[in-house]
Amino acid sequence: MMSKRLGKGLEALLPQIGADDTIVQASIDDLRPNPYQPRKEFNQEKLNELTESIKQHGIIQPIIVRKSFRGYEIVAGERRWRAANLAGLTEVPVVVKEFDDRQMTEIALIENLQREDLNPMEVAEAYHNIMEKFELTQEELAKKVGQSRSHVANFLRLLNLPPVIRDHVSRGTISMGHARAVLGLESNEQKIALAKKIVDQDLSVRVVEQMVNQLTQNVSRETKKKKPEENKVIKQYEEKFRSSLGTSVKIHPGKKRGKIEIDYFSLEDLERILNLIGE
Repeated sequence: MMSKRLGKGLEALLPQIGADDTIVQASIDDLRPNPYQPRKEFNQEKLNELTESIKQHGIIQPIIVRKSFRGYEIVAGERRWRAANLAGLTEVPVVVKEFDDRQMTEIALIENLQREDLNPMEVAEAYHNIMEKFELTQEELAKKVGQSRSHVANFLRLLNLPPVIRDHVSRGTISMGHARAVLGLESNEQKIALAKKIVDQDLSVRVVEQMVNQLTQNVSRETKKKKPEENKVIKQYEEKFRSSLGTSVKIHPGKKRGKIEIDYFSLEDLERILNLIGE
């Protein structure tokens, strides 16, 4: 799970309550969730804890809202609003601010990333969405969340997994360590087959890493036996691509034709690669 605080840079992008802002009481029934909030489920245990706290101490931090034709839309503080409902409150403290739809989307994405109960796939998707919305590079996002670029890149790589494995990672039946090991395999068929073994046999990450290493070595040996010179040339080309484009590149030769796979992790990263290719 991720920690609640992911860096002061991200917090700076969230709406803040200033000294000049006026706190008013609003009917709890007049508030609506942020329509751009991708999160639909809330951890019930955490929500119950917050409900008990509100029963004892009230809402300490006002909910930030914007006006809408139906009353107010919540900009930040939906958990407090839900907990206040469960606590039986009829009014809640709010601060009314102006936000356009784009800002509402951005705030929802950032708040989503600051949750305590994010699974690895949610983190990967949140990183990807924030990079897209704010047009950030991996390096820039890493600074904002207080992590290394490799940390961000490792989460983004999870988005390259087949959907069935991504679902396992989301549910926790396969850990991020397992998923990173599985990514070392070439084909999706191999990845899915190994993922099934992980779940069925409750394999450890270390065992999976050994299995992947063995599988890749076997493939490498077979390739070298069949076409040692061609394989050497292919590897040289892959290295040249990696060096030029700054990302992983795989060449898959066939009898008459083949294909080249180039990894990218955001539209900004894709544009960077296309610019390099066009030069």
